[in-house]
Amino acid sequence: MHLTRIETFASPFVGFVRVTDETGATGWGQVSTYHSDITVQVLHRQVAPWVLGIEIEDQDDLFQTVLEREHKFPGSYICRAIAGVETALWDLRGKALGKPVAELLGGSAGVLRTYASSMKRDITPEAEAERFRRLRGEFGFDAFKFRIGAECGRGQDEWEGRTEEIIPAIGRAFADDGVALLADANSCYGPEAAIHYGRMLEDHGITHFEEPCPYWELEQTAEVSAALDIDVTGGEQDCWIPTWKRMFELRSVDIAQPDILYLGGIGRTMQVARMAEAAGLPVTPHCANLSMVTLFTMHLLRALPNAGKYLEFSIEGADYYPWQDGLFVRSPFGIENGEARVTEAPGWGVEIAPDWLDKATYQMSEAAA
Repeated sequence: MHLTRIETFASPFVGFVRVTDETGATGWGQVSTYHSDITVQVLHRQVAPWVLGIEIEDQDDLFQTVLEREHKFPGSYICRAIAGVETALWDLRGKALGKPVAELLGGSAGVLRTYASSMKRDITPEAEAERFRRLRGEFGFDAFKFRIGAECGRGQDEWEGRTEEIIPAIGRAFADDGVALLADANSCYGPEAAIHYGRMLEDHGITHFEEPCPYWELEQTAEVSAALDIDVTGGEQDCWIPTWKRMFELRSVDIAQPDILYLGGIGRTMQVARMAEAAGLPVTPHCANLSMVTLFTMHLLRALPNAGKYLEFSIEGADYYPWQDGLFVRSPFGIENGEARVTEAPGWGVEIAPDWLDKATYQMSEAAA
């Protein structure tokens, strides 16, 4: 198989990729959200020339070759761009074989427990607790994640006293209720403050402490992890395999959280998952919006032997992510009894909305004749 055409449909927030092979078969993927209009420029300039017209025998090796050919540009954008083509290839292959991608990865269709993931820090502790209770009654969620500190906050809170209030408020709201509680600091704290808040989380029944320290400071996170009993987690931002190796060597985290689209696709995420498995660690990927990244993660989790307890599932709608509306002909994200479902539909099992595609910025790269 070789690709003859790569097309992109992008806005500044999200970008879809359609690949076509020599038979005319097509598949859909996605570059990572945010500055997607820039990412697709990288795709056409620095990824497409290395993959178009090339006989694809080893998909993982093909994209590793792209990284080597573009060795002067390591980092996030090249990985986000590769992910668009790589995820589209999985869809193309799944459709050709009449199988969901989960099955191609060694798993199966079926259900996944989810945790309801709040993205908000502009919400009061009382309002957040009430929102969680309402969502539990409406969709059956039995796990929730809330935000503490401020994003890359240099130790500062979103507003004074919020973290000190929200930890006990959420803990009390679900005490002895069989609900799992998670907290995300988004790189806010130095080790001393992270350990302080980690112990507070432990005292109030929260079991997951995400990205307590600046994510690039692996030694700081390792110090926090060693000091606490709570699961310290992280990795969503990391796209470079040597960083992951160092993370596992330091035992910085108890749970690995790669993001499929930040990291460069399914193949590279499976590489990290195998490294985590060798280190005895589960994988609970980051997927913080309802673009295709959550769908990709659903298929992956159905195949990983060391899959974590649940799928991250954003509970934010148009007030927070207005660009999420209208992406798909039919949403693949229905939640019943707190579970999402991977269907038997071939490939990713989703159709991009034609109206959205018509409004997007279109570009195409083709193999030389």
